[in-house]
Amino acid sequence: MLFSSLTDPVELARAQSALDAAWAKLSSQIHEDDWVRERARLSHIVVSFVGTALDEDDLLGRVLERYRKQP
Repeated sequence: MLFSSLTDPVELARAQSALDAAWAKLSSQIHEDDWVRERARLSHIVVSFVGTALDEDDLLGRVLERYRKQP
């Protein structure tokens, strides 16, 4: 799993929470055939922001914004 690169337990928990929250908002808009690829893409985005986000809401907002901007 991509999150294995996170060694801080707090960052790991924040990343998992953000991934779950973002996926809950986005999955209904994604075709089932693309779920694995898109969840992996979302995971990469979460990892890229987890260390710099101010809090959980900021992290989720940044993740959703980046996901929606990328093709």
